[in-house]
Amino acid sequence: MQPLRCMLPVQRALHWGPWAPVSGLLLSPCRAHSRLHSTACPGPERPEDGVRKDFSSRLATGPTFQHFLRSASAAEEKPSFPAAEDPPPYLTADELRGRQRKVYLETYGCQMNVNDTEIAWSILQKSGYLRTSNVQEADVILLVTCSIREKAEQTIWNRLRQLRALKTKRLRSRGPLRIGILGCMAERLKEEILNREKMVDLLAGPDAYRDLPRLLAVTESGQQAANVLLSLDETYADVMPVQASPGATSAFVSIMRGCDNMCSYCIVPFTRGRERSRPVASILEEVRQLSGQGLKEVTLLGQNVNSFRDNSEIQFNNAVPTNLSRGFTTNYKTKQGGLRFAHLLDQVSRIDPEMRIRFTSPHPKDFPDEVLQLIRERDNICKQIHLPAQSGSSRVLEAMRRGYSREAYVELVHHIRESIPGVSLSSDFIAGFCGETEEDHLQTVSLLREVQYNIGFLFAYSMRQKTRAYHRLKDDVPEEVKLRRLEELITVFREEATKVNKSSVGRTELVLVEGLSKRSASDLCGRNDGNLKVIFPDVDMEDVASPGLRVRAQPGDYVLVKITSASSQTLKGHGLCRTTLKDSSAQR
Repeated sequence: MQPLRCMLPVQRALHWGPWAPVSGLLLSPCRAHSRLHSTACPGPERPEDGVRKDFSSRLATGPTFQHFLRSASAAEEKPSFPAAEDPPPYLTADELRGRQRKVYLETYGCQMNVNDTEIAWSILQKSGYLRTSNVQEADVILLVTCSIREKAEQTIWNRLRQLRALKTKRLRSRGPLRIGILGCMAERLKEEILNREKMVDLLAGPDAYRDLPRLLAVTESGQQAANVLLSLDETYADVMPVQASPGATSAFVSIMRGCDNMCSYCIVPFTRGRERSRPVASILEEVRQLSGQGLKEVTLLGQNVNSFRDNSEIQFNNAVPTNLSRGFTTNYKTKQGGLRFAHLLDQVSRIDPEMRIRFTSPHPKDFPDEVLQLIRERDNICKQIHLPAQSGSSRVLEAMRRGYSREAYVELVHHIRESIPGVSLSSDFIAGFCGETEEDHLQTVSLLREVQYNIGFLFAYSMRQKTRAYHRLKDDVPEEVKLRRLEELITVFREEATKVNKSSVGRTELVLVEGLSKRSASDLCGRNDGNLKVIFPDVDMEDVASPGLRVRAQPGDYVLVKITSASSQTLKGHGLCRTTLKDSSAQR
């Protein structure tokens, strides 16, 4: 099935009469018809004869029954990547070109938005746009947005007020400045953005980035344009993301999009659509290219990354059901068949033994033993797992529709730590969810103390429209109570994380160097296997590959660091030697 495309701006949300300006094209019923058929409108003289004659001639030369049989066979053997589309009839190929116009991209929110920015830029670059890091010289400003919490959206509204002044002051000689909203906020609010901020020229939802050249071409006529339709199969598998920083040591690789979990608090299924996974072959090809560019770390991305399921190859669409973590359930019918996450992780880890592999964000339900065993066995798969708990209260977890109890979650934590010795755990928590009592809150506090996470992401609950909680639950925890509980959770997390991290003092950690420390030009900064930041002096050290040679570590190098101190978020130490992933196992 081809992705749904919106050829008219916000056609699900705005209403027009018989005549309406649409994306810079004036359509009447007749002209709308002519977009679908290559015929002219009937003339004033005997229109019924012209229509009858035209219909007869088209019928005589039209497709036969055999044509439809051939088309059906071709559809079953459709290529992995969509074919290039012809320009819409109301735009020429030249109008779709960027003509060296400069684009400024700003990214807000999660890692998926970082990857979406790279995808959007790849598409625009191929259309002839240039990228600029100076907002003052931009011809187009695109904000890649987040809707997960109200604060994230408020940040965008504030930014739009700033950009309004920039757009107003724009010199006429330079041409108009176009401003667009991309991603989840465009998908959630749709026409509300266009109505509230008239200076916004275009909207593009997460599944509409291929349409950016058309949308931008439409805005050149002074019209607002939008494509906020979600797709059942868009994964951008054939689009190679273009990284903004050429000297980067790591990259994000999107392996799937959307989410089927339907947790009651979460807006993601409504802004990013249903789950669909990229073909394994396209993911492996992207990782190979990143390895060839010298990158030393990739993070496999998805809203529910470990529920990955590639159904593109028929021979793997068997009836084998999904293996869930013990004691966990789903909010949807059990899925069957396809190439699973364990297969993908295995294949990715074999591409380059010197490239670290991470993945985020998983759901605790999707950690079968084969995934845990693979993480334990492969030196280049980081021994770090993100395990979002959200709450320590079984009652609240049920209201959140998480599919597990506190007891099942704790059992999974123990099983992971037994399977992967020394594993680093991180988690997400929400303070003040609907109906959360003080006792529920204290159970979350106790879970933080019991598990002792290395890294934590903690937020106060923010109700989102369209979610199940919005329709069926009451946001009854006062804001001041939410904030007080959040502060308590943060305090407890930091106390426990400091204890856990201090156990690393005296140990040797393998660190991938990212660059100079932001706080000191005499220190280097990198991350260890557990994804903790490690700071150490930028001094000469031995090189394992060249005994007797002393070198300065560079971004992308692996360095063994002896840890001397630790806090809740950072480790500090001194570098011992530059090494490799393969050699580091024997040295530690």
